[in-house]
Amino acid sequence: MTADPERSLALSYAPPAQRAGVSALFALDDALAAILRTTSEPMIGQMRLTWWHEALNRLDSGIVPAEPVLAALAAEAIPHGISGARLANMIDAWEVLLDPDLPDDATLEHYAARGVILFGAAGSLLGTPPSDPVAPAGRGWALADLARHVQDGDVARRALGLAQGPLTAATMARWSRAGRPLGALAHLARLDLAAPLSEPIARGAPRRVWRILIHRLSGR
Repeated sequence: MTADPERSLALSYAPPAQRAGVSALFALDDALAAILRTTSEPMIGQMRLTWWHEALNRLDSGIVPAEPVLAALAAEAIPHGISGARLANMIDAWEVLLDPDLPDDATLEHYAARGVILFGAAGSLLGTPPSDPVAPAGRGWALADLARHVQDGDVARRALGLAQGPLTAATMARWSRAGRPLGALAHLARLDLAAPLSEPIARGAPRRVWRILIHRLSGR
């Protein structure tokens, strides 16, 4: 489970029957992020991501490695129609950050597919209707998240710029009750856009928590 109290709160909006599955999906994203964060050699990072890609695909055949995140996915997501092959597509998005050259806007958009796949899988588990802007929310959330973790200031600013459009679309809509965990994450990401990159985000600040509580009640 994530150490981010805001994300924990947002994911707690999921019904109990789906909560473990949605949490497992975000734990997978955390595990992939950790590979990029702790790998200095692109080739080593590629090897580690390849292992995860193969392991996720094997989940569809009932082969579950002794790895907690994969075990949780096998128990809570795969039986509900979320295939390992679908989740393995997240690897392709993460891989682009292994390139030592600074990413251009097209590369950043490709990376943002990480959030589209993640939110799409979570939306499938939650039973979100087509009217919920799941894909824009995931795209904007991923770009806003990258902006807070990439070291290059120019890349961070471009990521924030690319996140503006999809997050505006995601937060202007009225979300279904099923989709509100994801809508809450979109609202938090949009609040992140307004925070200066040079300053830490005040996670758990009353204004931020109040915003997603309103969203939980109204869908707005």
